[in-house]
Amino acid sequence: MTRFALRVEYDGRPFMGWQRQKHGPSVQAALEEAVFRVTGERAAVHAAGRTDAGVHGLGMRAHVDIAKPIAPFRLMEALNARVRPAPVAVLECVEVADDWHARFSCLGRSYEYRIVNRRAPLTWEAGLAWQVPQPLDDAAMAAAAAMLVGRHDFTTFRSAHCQADSPVRTLDVLSVERVGERIAVRAAARSFLHHQVRSMVGCLALVGMGRWSAEDVRVALEARDRAQLGLNAPPDGLFFVSAVY
Repeated sequence: MTRFALRVEYDGRPFMGWQRQKHGPSVQAALEEAVFRVTGERAAVHAAGRTDAGVHGLGMRAHVDIAKPIAPFRLMEALNARVRPAPVAVLECVEVADDWHARFSCLGRSYEYRIVNRRAPLTWEAGLAWQVPQPLDDAAMAAAAAMLVGRHDFTTFRSAHCQADSPVRTLDVLSVERVGERIAVRAAARSFLHHQVRSMVGCLALVGMGRWSAEDVRVALEARDRAQLGLNAPPDGLFFVSAVY
C-alpha cells in the first residue's frame, strides 16, 4: 500500500463542497470515482480542509492510499484523464510516508477572498468573485481586519453548524489589498472555523461600505455571539489557496 499526496485545483461552482454528500456532487466523490476507474480500488481521498458548496480550490492538499503499483506521475496523469468532465485537476502527486496525513499533519492553511467592486455585473467571473456595487474603502477594511488578527474567541464568526470543539483560533494573517476594482482579502491560520473567513469578509465589507466602523467589528468579536454578525459573504469569491506542512 502506497500513500500519495495530491495538490488539487477545482472550480467549486458545480459541487456541494469538498466532502462527499448524499444529495449532490462533491470534489471528494469525483476524485474517488477517478481513483476507482484508474485502479479498481475503492479508496478514500482525505483533504486538508472541507470547503463549502461553491468554494474553490487553488491548491487543496489531499492524500489517498493505493495498493496497485503505480508511479506518481502516471497516477496524476490517469486521474486527470478519468476525472473529466468535472472541473478538477491534480496539479501534483508524490509518494509520502504512511503516517503523513493531509489534515492532521497540516500546520497551516491559507485562503483568499476575491471581491469585484463595481456596478457592472460580472461576466466570466460570475461565481468566482463577489460583486459589491457600493464603493468600498479598502483602507478602512484593512484597519478593521487588523483588529481580528491574533488569538481570539471567534464565536461571532462561526457557523451555528460548526463542529469544532473550541471557537478559539489564532489568526496569523488577515490582509486587504486593492488593485483597481478588485479587492483581495487574504487569511492564514493553523485552522479555521466553519464560515469564519466568509463571516470576517462580510463584516469587513460593511466597514468598507461605511455601515460599520472598526469599533463595530471589535464589539462583534468581543460579543462572542453569532447573532451579532453583520454579514456572511457568499461562497463565490472564496478560494482555498494552500496548506503548510
